[in-house]
Amino acid sequence: MIISKTPFRISFFGGGTDFPDFFNEYGGKVISTTIDKYCYVNVRPLPEFFEYKDEIIYSKIEQVKNIEEINHPMVKNCLKLLDIKNIKVYYDADLPARTGLGTSSSFAVGLINSLLRLKNDEIFRIINTKEGMIKYKTKLADDAIHVERVMCNEAGGIQDQIAASFGNLNIINFGKEYNNGYNVQNINLSYDEKSKFNENLIMFFTGISRNSFEIQSKTQSQLGSNVNRLLEMNKLVDDAYSYLLSKDFDEFGKLLDYTWKLKRGLNNNISNSFIDEIYDEAINTGAYGGKLLGAGGGGFMLFYIRKELQDKLRGRLKNLLEIPFKFDEEGSKVIYRTV
Repeated sequence: MIISKTPFRISFFGGGTDFPDFFNEYGGKVISTTIDKYCYVNVRPLPEFFEYKDEIIYSKIEQVKNIEEINHPMVKNCLKLLDIKNIKVYYDADLPARTGLGTSSSFAVGLINSLLRLKNDEIFRIINTKEGMIKYKTKLADDAIHVERVMCNEAGGIQDQIAASFGNLNIINFGKEYNNGYNVQNINLSYDEKSKFNENLIMFFTGISRNSFEIQSKTQSQLGSNVNRLLEMNKLVDDAYSYLLSKDFDEFGKLLDYTWKLKRGLNNNISNSFIDEIYDEAINTGAYGGKLLGAGGGGFMLFYIRKELQDKLRGRLKNLLEIPFKFDEEGSKVIYRTV
């Protein structure tokens, strides 16, 4: 039995520039961090005496006699990719899906991690070196990207799979000049500096879950008409990165306001009057900036607001659920293993 633990992510800047159709021509980059909210994937061989051959447990229970009968496209295609049969898969998570935190990609990464470790015990020796671990994390991200974007044919970028695999606060560069189309660069802040940055961030659940693939599809179809906006969003990543390096977190927060205004103009499904009201309430309370996380349309909203003003904001947004969080540094990992 293998149990993996894979973090969800918050994307601060550069969303949309991680679409291959864009970055292969113009380059792209994002700043994101993983957080201490996780999905857990438990896999184990299924004994042969059951009538069914595979069992998948998530919000539904599937018991099938062959892989082609599996309804969950992610599970079906991960098993196909790795050529694994007679398996039981159990999924659990700290937060709901379809909320803008890259949950589907975290599931893909976590499932592949669990399946690879179950299939190949040698991996435990390979990843004992730093170089081996980087290669393994790259494989997790690449396989998850292939499953979601190619085998499942789902619209979207490639930042979420990379963030979930590598973990930490990073700037991820995209372009044809990089192996596999990307390069991961850790943003080197001390523990105290990250804590200071983290304490000025606050996140609320809008109460709206949505299908991000529909929004991503529209965003992807309109990349050509949004090139200038995306180029400006790409440039903001460099500005935000420089503020992090200089520890000027308030200026980083102010940039969030600008990038949100750019993002919400990518297509008219990203925001709505309810989300705009929440955002305006936060700004009027003293937030420097914020954004809706993920593709848009609902999910979680993040704000940069000084710690001393956060109770006031909680009072004004008392009808929304706050989700406290801290940064994660490890990415997807196996937390339990038996043979």
